[in-house]
Amino acid sequence: MTTDSRSIVDAISLLGLPPLDDLKESQVRGTACVWCAKSLSVDTAVDLGERRHKRLDGSYSTFPRACRPCTRAAGVRALADHAPLCEQCTDDPGACTTGMALQRLIREHRR
Repeated sequence: MTTDSRSIVDAISLLGLPPLDDLKESQVRGTACVWCAKSLSVDTAVDLGERRHKRLDGSYSTFPRACRPCTRAAGVRALADHAPLCEQCTDDPGACTTGMALQRLIREHRR
């Protein structure tokens, strides 16, 4: 990865997910959106990447997925949380790779 750009996958890793305890089995398995619980298909799902979770006897992974509208909304929330606290975003939004990656994610999931 270059310092002047981030991929959509990198921006996706910045999205906060609901706590596992609040999710239904279908959301944990990736057959439903982690935010709205809408059923997903291969065509409608956005892969949110591997997420590691700790427990007393080690760790485990989940592979959450979401619908496009919820992914976009999560990107908007992440950007709104990031930008006011980022000096680069305040001075020159085009200079912040994180802000630019989140903006690309928002545009990509408009459809």
